[in-house]
Order: sequence, then C-alpha cells, then structure tokens
Amino acid sequence: MKKGHLITLIVLSSALTPSLVMAWPWSRDFMNQPSIKPQEGEMPPAPKRSVPVGGYPTQIKDRLRAYRLANPVAASAESIARGKQFYTIFCTPCHADSGKGDGPVGKKFPVQPMDLTNHFIQNEAFDNWIFTNITFGGRLMPSYRNDLTPEERWDVVNYVKHGLVPSSDQASTQQTAQQKGDNDGVR
Repeated sequence: MKKGHLITLIVLSSALTPSLVMAWPWSRDFMNQPSIKPQEGEMPPAPKRSVPVGGYPTQIKDRLRAYRLANPVAASAESIARGKQFYTIFCTPCHADSGKGDGPVGKKFPVQPMDLTNHFIQNEAFDNWIFTNITFGGRLMPSYRNDLTPEERWDVVNYVKHGLVPSSDQASTQQTAQQKGDNDGVR
C-alpha cells in the first residue's frame, strides 16, 4: 500500500507542478512586459549626428508655451493650398470637407467635433490656439505633432482661417453672430 500511495503522490505532484510553476512571477514575462505605445509620453531626442527629415520637431513642450507663438507662415495661396491637402488627409474624417464637424468618424462620437466654420474659430480664435489644438490634441481630438511638421501645422491653420470658409460665407457668419449678439438682450 505504501508503494501505491507513493506512486499516486508522484503522479499528482508531477501533474500539479506545471500549474504551480506557471503561477510564479517570472512565468508571465510575455504578458506583462514593458512597452511604449506611440501615443504615450514625449518623443525621445534624435540621436547625435542624425539628420532631421522634414525639419525640426516643435520646440514647445506644453500648451502654455504654445499660446505665446506667432504664426511664422504667411497665409499665402501656396500655404493655404498645402494646408488644404493636409486638412483633407488628417481633419476631414472628423470635421468633414465643410469643417462643420459632421465627418464620417465625427458622427460616431457622443460629442460632435468642433465646427471650424463658426464665428469663434473664424473671427476670434488666435492662430496659435488652433496650432496648439493640432499639436497637443483636445478632448476627442488626437495630437498630430508626430504626423505633421510645425510648418505643415501652420499651413493647416492658414487653411482653416483663410480657405475653409469662402469670404462671402465668412461675412454672413460674422453678420449672423452680430445679429445673435444684438438679439440676446431682447426678449
């Protein structure tokens, strides 16, 4: 009987050993490993003696510093045309071609993306405010600082401010906002 108990004990212990070994902390290395996702943290600096492609990364680290920037790219026809190309690639899925925030992806959000044709964006928002939102993202909007160079982001700003809304529409938007402001006090 002792020999039968010994064999049973050996069989049971050998059957349970793999499950016990798998419970040890070092058995989960592939599951819990350090990883860096592209959207986490800041980009590491470029290695020494490397050649930047497409210009230097943005020299600003946070929103507060970005609000002090002035638009270094003149709103020329070329800049607006480049901005339209980048807007079509990166912004249209959420903001649509019209800029109203009703793009195919934007419709799926519980909160509609910002209407870029509204009075605030077209007449009151500073260029650096739009640049900051493109660079750092917003509540629903992702950051595009790794996808667009600073010059390309300024081109998008120029397109949003000077090319997205035709001049006649911009004037009517401004008149509508003024009328709304005049009517706010009247009941």
